[in-house]
Amino acid sequence: MTKDMTKGNILKNMLGFCLPMTAGSLFQQLYNMVDSIIVGQYVGVEAFSAVGLVGSVMFLVIGTAVGMCSGFSIPIAQRFGAEDYKGMRKTLYNAVVLAGIIALVLTSVTTVLAKDLLRAMSTPDELFGHAYSYISVIFLGIPITIFYNLLCGILRALGDSKTPLKFLLISSVLNVGLDFLMIVGFKLGVAGAAIATIVSQLIAGLLCLRYMIKEVTVISMDAEDRKIDGSLMIRIFTIGMPMAFQFSITAVGSIILQTAVNKLGTNYVAAMSAGQKIQNFIAQPMETLGVTMATFGGQNLGAKKFDRIHKGAREVLAAELIYTSLIAVFVFFCGDLLAQIFIKKDSADYQLILENIRYFLRTTCLFYPILGVLFLFRNLLQGLGFSAVTMLAGAIELVCRCTVAFGFISKYGYNAAVFASPIAWAAAGILLSILYIFMIRKAEREMNAECCCHGKVCKSV
Repeated sequence: MTKDMTKGNILKNMLGFCLPMTAGSLFQQLYNMVDSIIVGQYVGVEAFSAVGLVGSVMFLVIGTAVGMCSGFSIPIAQRFGAEDYKGMRKTLYNAVVLAGIIALVLTSVTTVLAKDLLRAMSTPDELFGHAYSYISVIFLGIPITIFYNLLCGILRALGDSKTPLKFLLISSVLNVGLDFLMIVGFKLGVAGAAIATIVSQLIAGLLCLRYMIKEVTVISMDAEDRKIDGSLMIRIFTIGMPMAFQFSITAVGSIILQTAVNKLGTNYVAAMSAGQKIQNFIAQPMETLGVTMATFGGQNLGAKKFDRIHKGAREVLAAELIYTSLIAVFVFFCGDLLAQIFIKKDSADYQLILENIRYFLRTTCLFYPILGVLFLFRNLLQGLGFSAVTMLAGAIELVCRCTVAFGFISKYGYNAAVFASPIAWAAAGILLSILYIFMIRKAEREMNAECCCHGKVCKSV
């Protein structure tokens, strides 16, 4: 079922689109946490630390792939909003072909360089084997990850966030069952957790594909639609890859920061890993609300409805600030209770690890409102086609994390590592808030000039 977000009540439309996607993201984060919980409880602290250690590497590769898929869906949303269904189908076909090529290249490069990357990150010897076992399986599954996320991105570009949720819930339940089977039953350790994740994504992707072929008639293609268009593919690439690059430069900063934390020892790696997993779970509603703004902005840009874009930004900003303020209070007082599920109570240094997790959560939660602002304007600018601007913000985040990693962790240790991300959020969030004002005015001026050139009355609805 598609949804036209250029008409009707703005907040109602966006919440109707966002809530199923939020539920799906929370469920996805939940089964990612289950991976870590099972690894921590049944394999040990070292294995849990290793999975957390490669999180920044996974964010570099998988985040880049997901960012690319989100970017590729933006011109589809714009054509859908403009009711140019022929152009939308042609764009969709070329996006799929381009994503397939990039998936093969990414898989080839990452599987070859996996060990070198872990060594460059100063991975402790006791964690190296676990880390490589996990990340090598994830890298081999990159085509599956791209396949699944691209299909979900296409459905969301058409305004359908409920269908991906249905398939995700099925795959999530399967993932948990496979975790126990692979880790507890077959004793495959961290590799078993990675296999469970990839198989679950494959099933979700196949279910999405089957649904789209049978039910989404607006994307049904004829021979003319299924033609490779070099100029169109370049346009899709220029929109999608800046978004992917923005993810990647943010991830590079995370890897550099993780490399510095690795030198502090296994206990600090475990604390950062647990804290970040809890934070990622909590951040999903604000992140998916931001992603909703990308689809909303893309469709309304295609329809040239700038007044709706302005009003949508204001309403979502208010919703983001309310949620982040409430969840910050919860995390400050109750977040450490969640941390206890990751670490065995009889583990060495259990109390020290728990105290470090508590410090991480109580510090970073104070900056959640800033993170909500960052998600809003980053995604909205991407939906409006200003991906290069979001790359600049990603570069600012990279600089902030690198500055902390190289200049402060060696002196202030874990304290500096905890403040690295909040500092990066603040710098990027302030920049994007300012740039949004200038870029949306630029888009309006260009639209007005285009209308005048065609002798039309220029008025946004």
